[in-house]
Amino acid sequence: MEPENQICVSEFILLGLSEKVLLQPLLFGLFLSMCLVTLIGNHLIILAMITDSQLQMPMYFFLSNLSFTDLCFTSTTIPNMLLNIQTQSSIITYEGCIMQMGFYMLFGGLDNFFLTVMAYDQFVAICHPPHYMVIMNLKLCVILLLASWLLSILKSLLQGLMILQLSFCTEFEIPHFFCELNQAVPLAYSDTCLNDLIMNFATGLLDLTSLIGILFSYSGIVTSVLRISSAGGKYKAFCTCGSHLSVVSLFYGTGLGLHLSSTATQNSKASAIASVTYTVVTPMLKTLLSTVLKTKT
Repeated sequence: MEPENQICVSEFILLGLSEKVLLQPLLFGLFLSMCLVTLIGNHLIILAMITDSQLQMPMYFFLSNLSFTDLCFTSTTIPNMLLNIQTQSSIITYEGCIMQMGFYMLFGGLDNFFLTVMAYDQFVAICHPPHYMVIMNLKLCVILLLASWLLSILKSLLQGLMILQLSFCTEFEIPHFFCELNQAVPLAYSDTCLNDLIMNFATGLLDLTSLIGILFSYSGIVTSVLRISSAGGKYKAFCTCGSHLSVVSLFYGTGLGLHLSSTATQNSKASAIASVTYTVVTPMLKTLLSTVLKTKT
């Protein structure tokens, strides 16, 4: 009978992106630069939302929360990776690995829900402009914010509890630069079929619901834009939702690429490189696109 919830290892080894010593300074500088752009950019966006009275609108309220989420999402993985490169240590404790996976899933889920809420906000702003402030009132904004946090926390807790049921006894080397769920679960000694089924169902249900919400919102937006007769009105509508649509496309495009790379190939390095795009590059580009959204709307 296989052991359940048996912890045979107290730490994991993160193999990183490359074991070549000469590449480590290059990787450190590259990831440090992207991390600083993301952190500083999101801090500036949040600061602008707080201090500028003209930005006290639902659109910017959700944008500031998205920036906070991206800031936390990046801080979950990259600083630890930079520390490992600097100290030439690739060890992470079992508890630290579980916590990193939990926060990674939490803030990744929040990103997903905030983009859905912002799509609805764009829908109301373009399709019902006279009633925008009435519909997107403070009470609704708070409810949408709390619902996003609640669903993300429940999803993260469910996945975390399922991981805690697994036993890690024989393998402890994770072919990645952080503890990612798809890379850590296959190392388990115990059977992971039930865990995979529950986690994939929960993730698929929530992600699919968010995607349907975004598609519904943008179908209404496209219909309303096509009804606008003037070129100036269409341009204004495009400026309102163009940057957000770019962020949504970037987020789901890289997320889909990461999923396909992890399921279609057995090359762990290729999967790790795909994860870099989703974990590091995407938040940085989202910061730049969020800045465009703030300045053009």
